[in-house]
Amino acid sequence: MTETPTIKPPLKILLCAPRGFCAGVVRAIDIVEAALKRFGPPVYVRHEIVHNRFVVDALRAKGAVFIEELDEAPDGDAPVVFSAHGVPKSVPEAARARNLLAIDATCPLVTKVHREAEIHHKRGRLVLLIGHAGHPEVVGTMGQLPDGAVTLIETEADVARLSLPPDRDLAYVTQTTLSVDDTAGVVAAIRRRFPAVYGPHKEDICYATTNRQEAVKRVAPECDALIVVGAENSSNSQRLREVAERAGCPVSRLVARATDIDWSEFTGLSTLGVTAGASAPEVLVEEIVDAFSARYAVTVEMVSTADESVFFPLPRELRPPAA
Repeated sequence: MTETPTIKPPLKILLCAPRGFCAGVVRAIDIVEAALKRFGPPVYVRHEIVHNRFVVDALRAKGAVFIEELDEAPDGDAPVVFSAHGVPKSVPEAARARNLLAIDATCPLVTKVHREAEIHHKRGRLVLLIGHAGHPEVVGTMGQLPDGAVTLIETEADVARLSLPPDRDLAYVTQTTLSVDDTAGVVAAIRRRFPAVYGPHKEDICYATTNRQEAVKRVAPECDALIVVGAENSSNSQRLREVAERAGCPVSRLVARATDIDWSEFTGLSTLGVTAGASAPEVLVEEIVDAFSARYAVTVEMVSTADESVFFPLPRELRPPAA
């Protein structure tokens, strides 16, 4: 008896663009690979170079050794790469004291925030840092200045609780991977209470975070569900999921790999949105699309809201010699 072939239900996938790797992530990964090529393994990397297990495991297979603290690296001239999130000033100082070969993979847009905070501090201003407590980028930014020079602000309620003299000189900077809308609310609350506060000349939330959130805002209202490809500890990926939820998407989920999909949440779909956090490689997006193609008759439509052409060069010590 011939079996009747199962007819797959149709599914339109709206693929957000831009999505996935940003210039800072590409540079950070390239730095580790260039260091492995130049110096050979092992190359020590303090903290996950970017927040994605797939990327970390791929670099580990090539000879990168991931450590959480500098004292896990042996004494001597072993290369140690600092992650894209940035580190407190005490970390490179400790590396120099031990003669380690320190290579800084901090995203240049994070470094921009560090420099802004330093300038405000030199000018006598208390720095308000809008960000998430404990995130490596926030730890790194606060660690650029002496204790007490930076006050962390997470919510508008934190602004209301500030107890400062009316004549205190203030400035604010932000983590680069925040929700654009949430941050606008916190900034507005700061400006209402402290109209003379100094802000960045150009917003600190990076172009990649902004662009990926804008694409999700465009797509989410048209979808029955939306998947953000990314890691649980990735701030920019978590914000994309929240943006989709707020934009009216009934189901928005953060998924690391296709094997993590809870299929009970993705039945009876007609339209699915897919995007990826700035530290998620495109191969994982393709994996997700393939998983849906096994269950649905998929058509893919690209929804683009911005073109990105940003490029950050490698640090000088890893650039190929001039011809």
